[in-house]
Amino acid sequence: MRIDLASGATERLLNPAERPALPGRLERIASVGEDGQPVKSWLVLPEGATEESPAPALLWIHGGPIGSWNAWTWRWSPWIMAARGYAVLLPDPALSTGYGQHMVDRGWGRWGDAPYTDLMAATDDLVARKDIDGTRVAAMGGSFGGYMANWVAGHTDRFAAIVTHASLWSLDQFGPTTDAAFYWEREMTPEAREENSPHHHVEKINTPMLVIHGDKDYRVPIGEGLRLWYELLSKSQLPADAEGRTPHRFLYFPDENHWILKPQHARIWYGVVEAFLARHVLGEERELPAELGL
Repeated sequence: MRIDLASGATERLLNPAERPALPGRLERIASVGEDGQPVKSWLVLPEGATEESPAPALLWIHGGPIGSWNAWTWRWSPWIMAARGYAVLLPDPALSTGYGQHMVDRGWGRWGDAPYTDLMAATDDLVARKDIDGTRVAAMGGSFGGYMANWVAGHTDRFAAIVTHASLWSLDQFGPTTDAAFYWEREMTPEAREENSPHHHVEKINTPMLVIHGDKDYRVPIGEGLRLWYELLSKSQLPADAEGRTPHRFLYFPDENHWILKPQHARIWYGVVEAFLARHVLGEERELPAELGL
């Protein structure tokens, strides 16, 4: 946009190509946290989501943790999943920016507390809608959102599937190995790390999980994903059988980092995520990307 500073008038500048039509609509919704704090979310609704034809839904948890869904990214674009018929809930729980310092303070050093209960409050309001199929809901997140996906997996079985990308798993292991250890030491005491570590709850996990990690991830080192994968197969309520079969899946990128940056890898990322969700949320089979050679 071009903005005239004197009048405030705006003029849209030309793009290299016209914007594609969005496959649905966007709503702003509000929930209430356990302490009475308003929790705002964006809700992407696919075309055709009605009371007569309710849509399956995805809870997407943003990273940061100091962040918000008030930005666009092609790495986590809800419209791609809306085009597949899913509603996508994008909540801003405790630790989110844009709502004042109190919103950050509510979750500071207590990631498993208000951030988690805010997400559940938003999910409660989502599944109460008549245009949402509350029996077909999955949760997804990356980085801090992946941490929260892991925490959710160990604290509720309300979701049909969980996708956890570049996620924190064992906080005592993560803290000294991340490239942002300076930030970590500022927010988490040793007691907080112990109290808020998802790995303590692996025995309660009863939800199929798709673990995604890049080997060159220095923000959340690959050891987090590897340990999560091993403990899912050995300690969760859905362990591998004698032949190594399990509903859990692991998508490994040997040359990606905290983000999936290569466009061809992004296509694989979305393809694997969609196939995993289709199996566990929709009860349908999808072909995995051919590039995987499976």
